[in-house]
Amino acid sequence: MSVLIAFLSLIVEFALGYPDWLFRAIGHPVTWFGRLISFLDLRLNRATDPDALRRQRGVQALLVIVLVPAIAGLCVQLVLLWFVPLGWIIAVFLATSLLSQKSLYEHVEAVADALDSGGLDMGRAAVSRIVGRDPETLDRAGVCRAAIESLAENFSDGIVAPAFWTGVGGLAGGAAYKAANTADSMVGHRTPRHESFGWAAARFDDWINLPASRLTALLIVLASLLVEGADPRGAWQAVRRDAKKHRSPNAGWPEAAMAGALGLALAGPRRYGGVMVDDIFMGEGGRRDVDSGDIRRALKLYRVADYLLIGLFGLVALIAVLVF
Repeated sequence: MSVLIAFLSLIVEFALGYPDWLFRAIGHPVTWFGRLISFLDLRLNRATDPDALRRQRGVQALLVIVLVPAIAGLCVQLVLLWFVPLGWIIAVFLATSLLSQKSLYEHVEAVADALDSGGLDMGRAAVSRIVGRDPETLDRAGVCRAAIESLAENFSDGIVAPAFWTGVGGLAGGAAYKAANTADSMVGHRTPRHESFGWAAARFDDWINLPASRLTALLIVLASLLVEGADPRGAWQAVRRDAKKHRSPNAGWPEAAMAGALGLALAGPRRYGGVMVDDIFMGEGGRRDVDSGDIRRALKLYRVADYLLIGLFGLVALIAVLVF
């Protein structure tokens, strides 16, 4: 049933997304998790405590952050499936809140539209909504590379991974993943405040994203077989050569696949909060003068890869139904 819920939620979220009126009315699971994480960070992460104690409290906080949504998701799913007629339909709609297929496409497309209609300043403003790097330091090619990198990485973190963990553990698995991933984005940074406290969140997020990042890279390689102008051989070679060189154990896989498929050089040195991060290029030797047309090519590749993901979950769900 968990695989079926994941499959159907992919279809529904692809078509409907997360409605703005619902966000205005009740917020979003990420905002709920964010409040819990902020509360724990404020209460447990004290600058006057030694690093060992802050790391220990970070582990304790992570347990709360993961277990509370997991238990809540499990209870909700059990009640819906056991006591509510057609409750599985409600479970499917709840699971759609853990995905971001529609919003990811729209946010990345908005960067290309902004560049084409309003120039660099509008492009910087649009890309600042989806990346953490300093937008004012980006030229037009930098804005385009940032958008494509965000598309590749968020395809893994925001779609493939939550679908995967929902398929494994139902609403409990999907909610636990989303909470842990939100914790990493909020406290999993190497800053004086979060170096120790966020250590557990960062390491746990690395671990739970391992399967999805590899699957995402494979989906992009396969999609490049079906998209005109994409290079499946280049995508495969870039993954094998570059993915493990990335400073993240996971982000390099989808980024390398996307870079190789499009013949681009992604990642590389970039600036966050005034600090230069000297990272390796994914798709080494690829073209760096990226433009809005390349964003649209990446979106086409993403769309086909997403179709393949939905088809894969549909096949697994069919097998599960026939077998069990």
